[in-house]
Amino acid sequence: MGTVTIGVSIAVPEPHGSLLQELRAGFGDPAAHGIPTHVTLLPPTEVESGALPAIEQHLTSVAAAGRPFPMRLSGTGTFRPLSPVVFVQVVEGGSACSWLQERVRDTSGPLVRELQFPYHPHVTVAHGIEAEAMDRAYEELSEYEAEWPCTGFALYEQGADGVWRKLREFAFGGSTVPPQASAPAARGTLPAR
Repeated sequence: MGTVTIGVSIAVPEPHGSLLQELRAGFGDPAAHGIPTHVTLLPPTEVESGALPAIEQHLTSVAAAGRPFPMRLSGTGTFRPLSPVVFVQVVEGGSACSWLQERVRDTSGPLVRELQFPYHPHVTVAHGIEAEAMDRAYEELSEYEAEWPCTGFALYEQGADGVWRKLREFAFGGSTVPPQASAPAARGTLPAR
């Protein structure tokens, strides 16, 4: 049957998702167009493809226990020198993200795994690129702001081409949303240049 690489995340809604993705590409990150802008709940994880129905059932249960919460991004941070990442900070909604990711990886479910680093909710805007470009990303987005009501999360699969594609959305309270559904209203600002 084979394996697939999956991830679980909260999508950053439009227009912010596309804007941050384009900025990430502009900083020279070659992976930018293959990774939808998101806050990770489960990092890339290899699973048996036959386990997907059980994983979806588990995620449906996690979503059913969740409730909508406000998400707010503000300013930048970095994991350097430990990891070559610059990110936009989650300044509101982080505790809810932590609660969700713990339940996604709960020992009673099919997605048990240890994390390489302690969980820290964030939105990556540069990863593994030249130091000067990382510095530019850090500076240019230092006043970035966005907020939206988070109403669920999604399951993604990484294709053989390296592109992450949404398999299914899970709305809080237990209902599911088709992948093409529109995102909740969002507001935000990008600093003037």
